[in-house]
Amino acid sequence: MKKDFLTLAKETNIEEKLVACIGYFDGIHVGHQALIQKTIELAKKEKAIPTMISFEPDPWLVIKDIKEIKHITTMEDRMSLVEELGIERFILLDFTKEMASLEPEVFIEQVLGKLHLKGLVCGFDFHFGKQGKGDYSFLQKHCSYPIFQIDKIEDEKGKISSTRISQAIMNGQMEEANRLLGRDYSCQGKVIHGLRKGHQLNFPTANIAYSDELILAKKGVYGGYVFIHGEKKLCMMNLGHNPSIQYQNRLSLEVHILDFDEDLYGQKLRVYWLGFIRDEKYFSSPEELMDQLMKDQIEVIRKWG
Repeated sequence: MKKDFLTLAKETNIEEKLVACIGYFDGIHVGHQALIQKTIELAKKEKAIPTMISFEPDPWLVIKDIKEIKHITTMEDRMSLVEELGIERFILLDFTKEMASLEPEVFIEQVLGKLHLKGLVCGFDFHFGKQGKGDYSFLQKHCSYPIFQIDKIEDEKGKISSTRISQAIMNGQMEEANRLLGRDYSCQGKVIHGLRKGHQLNFPTANIAYSDELILAKKGVYGGYVFIHGEKKLCMMNLGHNPSIQYQNRLSLEVHILDFDEDLYGQKLRVYWLGFIRDEKYFSSPEELMDQLMKDQIEVIRKWG
């Protein structure tokens, strides 16, 4: 997939015909997927390139002048996910204080005007420009190309949103998060050296160096899976401080892959989360811990094996 990184200082226009959706799209959940499907449908009609326009960093970091916001997906993962869904071009706008202060008509002229747009798709709650004054109606009045709005996607509990998914993840409600995402939640990171205590307990683990940008699930033991050499492997995961072995200040994500014992150090591993098993707790002896790990493994196999 071709990726472009546009800033206000860049004078080069993109000449190819594009139909784009625009937004931040954290999570690429089922609501976002409706925008993407509409974009691809319109691009086919217009014989244009289906495109996503997004922002980096998160606009709220700039608008609210805060240092950190946790996300469901990294930008790298968002790009991969939308490519799988059929987006062929990804335009990432450098969101600065200058861009945040643009009047909506100036944003249309100076930013969107660099693109050869044949259509633009936005969500019902999309706002842009100074003080968020720009919206769907403003785009309709000031753009020469068709503007389409996708209404909110709801279930019995209300609007499907990144906020709801984030809350479900933080509560350890992975089944609910997966339902709202329309896929199994995942994260990836390099396998790094840990304390190697798992090997001594006959439960070797891959210690995953996850991104600090990500929202974390609540501490505890989970069931999930990974792909090794293209094969799906069931696993159990512990996210926590390892109080029974050696307390870690930073939460560690350790993955025990069932029926597998190869060296994965230095490799990138993507972990898919299926559901919560139990809270993390302290065990007074290695034997007590090992007994519990056996029970956890049986429960993972019972639920998802």
